[in-house]
Amino acid sequence: MKYSIIILLVLGVFYSCQHQETIKVLQNEEDSKIKVGVFKGNGAGAVSVIETIEALKIDTGIWAVPISAAEIQNGALENFDAIIIPGGSGSKQLNNLGESGADKLREFVTEKGKGIVGICAGAYFLSSTSGYPNLHIASSIHLDRAHYNRGRGLVQFATTEKGNKIFPELAAKNTFLQYYDGPVLAQSDSTSGDYTELGTFVSDIHPDDFAPKGFTPGKTFLLNEEVGNGRVFLCAGHPESTPGMRWMIPRMIRWVCKSNLVSYNSKWIRPEINDKEIIFDRDLKKYEKSLFWKLFSNDASEQISAMDSLYSLRSRPAVRWSIGLLRSEKPEVRKHAAALLMKTEYSDALPDLRVALKVENNDDVKESIKTTIDFLENK
Repeated sequence: MKYSIIILLVLGVFYSCQHQETIKVLQNEEDSKIKVGVFKGNGAGAVSVIETIEALKIDTGIWAVPISAAEIQNGALENFDAIIIPGGSGSKQLNNLGESGADKLREFVTEKGKGIVGICAGAYFLSSTSGYPNLHIASSIHLDRAHYNRGRGLVQFATTEKGNKIFPELAAKNTFLQYYDGPVLAQSDSTSGDYTELGTFVSDIHPDDFAPKGFTPGKTFLLNEEVGNGRVFLCAGHPESTPGMRWMIPRMIRWVCKSNLVSYNSKWIRPEINDKEIIFDRDLKKYEKSLFWKLFSNDASEQISAMDSLYSLRSRPAVRWSIGLLRSEKPEVRKHAAALLMKTEYSDALPDLRVALKVENNDDVKESIKTTIDFLENK
């Protein structure tokens, strides 16, 4: 009993210090910045949290940090203008948040008039699907739960007229986003709401005939709505993981925060670089894995060819594989890895790139690394 009390006291001090540190940092930020918390609790994919925060850095008027369920329980929401629920597992994130945490998040949006964004699992999390654990904030439901794990890859969607008002850069263009078992959305018949469809699926996602054909096209891919005093925005795909489209994340935040929808540096807005659907069926997954093993080849040309093939497939995990290749013994591989990190906009690799530049002796490789650092640092 004595030791249990000591442990509880230590944990209480730890969480109190965490919360106070968050408040201290937030209070030191410019008042004019939009303050965003990205949920990092159990069920939130660690990579999704990182990539979401990195995407938000495109907007210099936004300041973002990860936020835990414990911090939400301890009152940290009062310091934020918006929250993002990232990819991962929506039900596990809701479980981690707990009933009282869920109540605080609903109050944050519907009563206090703040904003919330759900990406992939976050869209499951924020919907109002009967018989499924979700937060019941948006009036959306997800369809065909039997095939929730319907596939992954680069999928095509189309913006609606209302979607083009928020994302005018995408009007009259073929648009693609990374997708990983995201929800197929529709408005609930039993829930009233200001459901506004901003984008619809074009791709018919049924690799290896696991899911039914013809189900996804025309269904909701992007939506937003006014909820009580606040706003919600849902996306079935992963803009934060899609080069050329990461700017969509800060644009969503500005909408839910009722802020001006500012433009961004044109180098980030490149929807044209993703010009075809690539859905990973069984064979393509095997091919992706075979390319991964070629990254360990002793032949630099084979490694570089594998890197380029992975990029052409828009392999989502391969973006991070380039980081380790900065530390190859072959200068041509190091140079190519740096160039690919620029093409994929992988700004989370900046610490690795800075160290690589510091220890690099080859002038050509140095120039490649420096070019990538300058590109990623310049917002």
